Amino acid sequence: MSSHPLTIFGLAGSRELMEAVAARLEVTPALHEERHFEDGEHKARPLQDVRGHDVFVLHSLHGDDRETSNDKLCRLLFFCGALRDAGAARVTAVVPYLCYARKDRRTKPNDPITTRYVAALFEAMRVDGVIAVEVHNLAAFENAFRCPVWHIETMPLFAAHFAPLLRDEEIVAVSPDAGGAKRAEQFRLTLEGLTGHGVGSAYMEKYRSAGVVSGELLAGDVRGKVAVIVDDLISTGNTLARAARACREGGAIRVFTAAAHGLFIGGAPELRCPPGRRPHPATNEAGFSVVAWQQSGSGQAGARVEKRQTGSAWRGIVLRRFAGL
Repeated sequence: MSSHPLTIFGLAGSRELMEAVAARLEVTPALHEERHFEDGEHKARPLQDVRGHDVFVLHSLHGDDRETSNDKLCRLLFFCGALRDAGAARVTAVVPYLCYARKDRRTKPNDPITTRYVAALFEAMRVDGVIAVEVHNLAAFENAFRCPVWHIETMPLFAAHFAPLLRDEEIVAVSPDAGGAKRAEQFRLTLEGLTGHGVGSAYMEKYRSAGVVSGELLAGDVRGKVAVIVDDLISTGNTLARAARACREGGAIRVFTAAAHGLFIGGAPELRCPPGRRPHPATNEAGFSVVAWQQSGSGQAGARVEKRQTGSAWRGIVLRRFAGL
């Protein structure tokens, strides 16, 4: 544990989660000011002394109907810089959703590696460490930053959620693309340990070029089994919907999906039921139920979003990470 006083800030949009964390740690949430100006600029500053303190700033960097990811990123960076200027001994950024984490490699000539550029911005503000939840590519995240980083995994949470629900079923852990195979394997092994019986694996073929997704092959046996598709996030819902349809066509008797970050861009139309059709209470048009941590301020999809259990457990993991610093 740090010998410095602990101080926690939560910027606008993440204040509620920060207050829950502070209550669990039995510390008083720190006070700060945020101002918007007519020209679109903004400023944020602490309203209490932070000199010599171990400071955590919690701010999720997903875009919503109020601010873009860029706005939130700039606000967090500038606030962290202000904390260092005010004499904070350490500043740790807690970003449940790290923006630009998906752009971690070049897929076209002269492509930017934006994850690395974002890391450089944090380092320029003299941030001492970054905590993120279920990043898109763990190796790329760890290699992008020169400051210490901590990754909070959510697959054990989802395994704990599904184990009692599917204990007597034949289960297959499905990755919606080859890149998520390690994530699905972690989920599979954890679920196998909790249920006490074997869990199969499968993954979906997926190619993306110029925003167009292709690939229809499902590698793995799902016939007569329950398929659980796991991913790091739900954006428009297209990737999960494709995988769910493939599982249904492959003979899966039930299909669930689970993702750490529920962005639900544009309401995730791929997850909605068509007008005039009454959905099953836990399913949508594609015939699968959704379990996700929904980001604050984003549109909710037509499918059921079970966020209470995962949200509570997620907070517990964040708190344990705090306690270990």
